[in-house]
Amino acid sequence: MLKVRFLGHSCFTLSDGTHTVVIDPFISGNPVCPVKAADLKVDGVLVSHGHSDHLGDAIPIAKRCGATIVANHEIASFCAGQGAPAHGMHIGGARQFPFAWVKLTPAWHGSGIDYQGQMVYGGMPSGFVVRMGGRTVYHPGDTGLFGDMELIGRLHPLDLALLPIGDNYTMGPDDAVEAVRMLKPKRVVPMHYSTFDLIKQDGAAFAKRLEGLAPCTVLKPGETLEL
Repeated sequence: MLKVRFLGHSCFTLSDGTHTVVIDPFISGNPVCPVKAADLKVDGVLVSHGHSDHLGDAIPIAKRCGATIVANHEIASFCAGQGAPAHGMHIGGARQFPFAWVKLTPAWHGSGIDYQGQMVYGGMPSGFVVRMGGRTVYHPGDTGLFGDMELIGRLHPLDLALLPIGDNYTMGPDDAVEAVRMLKPKRVVPMHYSTFDLIKQDGAAFAKRLEGLAPCTVLKPGETLEL
């Protein structure tokens, strides 16, 4: 069994009863996050790209917990330079970690890291396919729609797809519906919406559009889905 807890925006924890992973830990400064960074105890930290609402609290969480940050090589190197345990990967690469199997997938977005008033190169943004607790979860990071989502779903039959619907910076609801058609997941949870007014969307309306395609669970920040 896998417990998937939504912490707002694009941040989730995945827990199999033995290990816990946090994805894109935007906690401090997140107006809808119900926990504090200091509350989390994790074994792995997955970072899809360098923007502050995704890299977030990854470094202090990893340093406090002794958790491994998994990200592209550039972000992993940056985090290691700040004293955090980190493992660099790149698009298409996969690795079995003690806490989960992780594969990096493409994402169409940016990845600059805001550091001391400068924008540091953050490499290519990514998404993740994660196998943990006997389940397979797809977190695409921040991305627009792309045709290879069909390939991701075919190669890695998905128990759950976590899909951005906020528009402006990522897919909006229309493209997210098309993503579901390509990915063919067993269940969908929307993310990256309504954190700020610019990305305000109606999660329930999106779920209704998926009727006949895939069950959709709209989680409020703090709520947990069991797979």
